[in-house]
Amino acid sequence: MRDGNDLSANCVLQHCLKAFALFLASLLGMGHLLAQPAAYRTTDVLKVGSSSINVVISGAKPDVSYDMLLAYVGDAARAVSHYYGTFPVDRAQLQIVVVPGRAGVLQGTTWGDRDGFPAVVLLRIGEHTSQDDLRTDWKLTHEFVHTALPSLPDDQHWLEEGIATYVEPIARYQSGFLTKQQVWWGMVDGMPNGEPGNTDLGLDNTHTWGRTYWGGALFCLVADIQIRQQTKNALGLQDALAAIVRAHGSIKDEWPIERVLLVADKRTGTTVLEDLYKSWRATPVKVDLIGLWSQLGISNGPKGVLFDDSAHLADVRDSILHP
Repeated sequence: MRDGNDLSANCVLQHCLKAFALFLASLLGMGHLLAQPAAYRTTDVLKVGSSSINVVISGAKPDVSYDMLLAYVGDAARAVSHYYGTFPVDRAQLQIVVVPGRAGVLQGTTWGDRDGFPAVVLLRIGEHTSQDDLRTDWKLTHEFVHTALPSLPDDQHWLEEGIATYVEPIARYQSGFLTKQQVWWGMVDGMPNGEPGNTDLGLDNTHTWGRTYWGGALFCLVADIQIRQQTKNALGLQDALAAIVRAHGSIKDEWPIERVLLVADKRTGTTVLEDLYKSWRATPVKVDLIGLWSQLGISNGPKGVLFDDSAHLADVRDSILHP
């Protein structure tokens, strides 16, 4: 199960709630877990390429229209499809639960191989969610990215969340929902959360919020840069991750991390991911982020992120967003 919650301090509590949700699911079954008051309920099937998403909306009647909600789902699904070349599973169920008296997209969770679907996503939104809330939301895209990676053992939960954290803004940029300034500002702002602390024992052994989400994202960023350096900027992490989907790897499957990285590395003709994992799995590796941003030609200006096209890795920076 993958969670796409607000990236804040309460994520420690949410990890505990996730375990409890799995316990409930095992006792009651997904149908009971997702059951909501029938004050409002509607179902539709959204086609995305050759895939279909069964959309079930229940709970309170939302302020936004039904068509706006379906357009929001379609935008997120198409962003992920564009990034991977296809939607990662042939069938998925999205259960949108509308919470009375609340506003905004609140929280999402994704399961693999539930209720007869390869992927099931539960998304909670507030009754008073606005069209602008939907337009600026990242959580549903984050959840759909989760469907593109086989389920990993608990010690590698950081790679599941790290890929979703790293890919989500890039996928939304490539589909026209973010600017490059927004993408890179999010990384500059968020990546320091992924650096190891004084008691860190490596990504496999340190299960804090920062290391799980942003430590995994930092692993992805470094891997993306190294792949592009070794392939003369011909290939990147996007190619590697898409290869996993083409090898029929998705959240409905359970793979060891070694198989995931082997398939991904084979596509780029490198061993970047396997080598990085060996280095980072049990060792607290620090990244010189200030030096890295300088090499990429990224700096903070008075009105946001500035780009230096003469920087050593400026071409890599641009290719990450424009593969």
